[in-house]
Amino acid sequence: MFGRRKKTAPQHDESVADIEVDASRTREDSAAVVDGDAGGDAELAADLGPFDLSELDDDRESLAASRLDLGSVLVPLPSGGQLQVEMTPAGAPQAVHVVTQHGRITIAAYAAPKSPGQWREVASDLSTSLRKDNSEVSVETGPWGRELHGVTANADLRFIGVDGYRWMVRCVLAGPAGAVSQDTPLVKIARDMLSQTVVDRGSDPHPVRTPLPVVLPEVLISQLASAQQQLAEQAAAQKAAGQQAPQQGVAPQGGAAGSGEPVDPTQTPPSGPEEGPRRGSSGSAMQQLGG
Repeated sequence: MFGRRKKTAPQHDESVADIEVDASRTREDSAAVVDGDAGGDAELAADLGPFDLSELDDDRESLAASRLDLGSVLVPLPSGGQLQVEMTPAGAPQAVHVVTQHGRITIAAYAAPKSPGQWREVASDLSTSLRKDNSEVSVETGPWGRELHGVTANADLRFIGVDGYRWMVRCVLAGPAGAVSQDTPLVKIARDMLSQTVVDRGSDPHPVRTPLPVVLPEVLISQLASAQQQLAEQAAAQKAAGQQAPQQGVAPQGGAAGSGEPVDPTQTPPSGPEEGPRRGSSGSAMQQLGG
């Protein structure tokens, strides 16, 4: 059974101090698809992730066969989901978002102290930030405890956090009004993904609360390179057309490829899951609260 913790795994002492890519090709390589059979929280609690890689019987290669390996996290993909890669100004991957027909899900891992409790602090900070933006915020209870539900002017948000040993996982859901309420399809999909997520904290030191590194698999790197090359070719073509337009009396044509903005997969609605799984807009708001 996947996600089975090692029987001999030590118990941690709690007292101790954005470019669109094709997810279908990734699923062909990893077969990382979340089932579409809805179930209750009682079933989830039997063997609930996120899991620490060091606590599992399965090796990384076996786990990656059923999940998308992003280095610090290995995440199952929902059927029909599309991937949106967010890059830093330096060109390094910063986050990978899963876009479904119901909304967007982002799962990321952060460095944390040995003792639990970071999620409570982060949730408090997020709540304060949301209220300062005149958003409605409520605290709800989910399978892992505290969850934040925020209603903003442009999107509804839900934040789910889980404390681990020297890591914290945060799942951010964003969707239209009502999309992230309790027991909606988007929330069920996100919780199922989170319950099967594996965290690889690694041994390198990282300041508390900083994101753990995101490493893209080769198939995504290849797709990103192709997408960037296509954008560059479109920009060159538009530039050439703009230089010829004054001579021909034709106004140059503008477009997203020449604007420097990332390609947004929500412009082409993806085919989402047919039904819920067994078992988390404003671009600026997501960059501030979901990064």
